[in-house]
Amino acid sequence: MHARSPSPERAPGSGQAGAARRIPGRSPGFTLIEVLVALAILAVTLAAASRAAGLSLTTSADHRDRLLATWVADNRLAMHVAQNDWVNTGEYEGSETQAGREFVWREVVSGTPNPRFRRVEVRVLRATDPNRTLVTRVGFMIRRTN
Repeated sequence: MHARSPSPERAPGSGQAGAARRIPGRSPGFTLIEVLVALAILAVTLAAASRAAGLSLTTSADHRDRLLATWVADNRLAMHVAQNDWVNTGEYEGSETQAGREFVWREVVSGTPNPRFRRVEVRVLRATDPNRTLVTRVGFMIRRTN
């Protein structure tokens, strides 16, 4: 009988080919560079999540303002219908508070090819930023004949 020497792929006493061998004098765990890379990845991930959360808050506030502005415009159009108005053509401006927020509305009343109809365009803007239109609604007035 011959004594066999261990093959290079097999560590003595491991019982499996290709099993990892422990290097003497080195403790198991992560190296400093591995830890630093992991921390860098974590920092980038957290920064991206923070940015996404900030954008979500901004978008939420913008949606709220657009919804409130839509109510202001709808109120203006509903008021004309309820009062059975026949407003002269031209431009009108005013302000309205909705849910504690101040909005500016601008109406443009114009004629149509049918003389019994008037087109009413209502634009609603933030009082703090009157150059940015939040919502535009269009409606029509009808002159009722008796």
